[in-house]
Amino acid sequence: MSSSVIRQLRIIGLIEGVSFLVLLGIAMPLKYLAGMPRAVSAVGMAHGVLFILYLAALAHAHVTVRWPMRRALTVFAAAMLPLGPFFIDGSLRREQRQLETAAATGAAPRAAPPVLPA
Repeated sequence: MSSSVIRQLRIIGLIEGVSFLVLLGIAMPLKYLAGMPRAVSAVGMAHGVLFILYLAALAHAHVTVRWPMRRALTVFAAAMLPLGPFFIDGSLRREQRQLETAAATGAAPRAAPPVLPA
């Protein structure tokens, strides 16, 4: 159960990260350089919805996996940076694998390392 919650967070995080990059790298230049403000409206709305989904998935993971507040805040802080979700994904992937291995062997999972985004 816990590994699927982290998998869901990772998927939403990666999609949200791509939408943030599209907003900053494509829609904003279209608005300011090509006079196309509608690009920001469309991409901005999609990014906003994805960010809210990310926050909901993060809250769900925080409760389900019983992360310390510092871990949840680190994952949240990663979402605020343009490449943050991609950097934190490695740490989340390792934690997901540990939980899957622990579930398969019946062992208790190790605590997640407090990895800060680079």
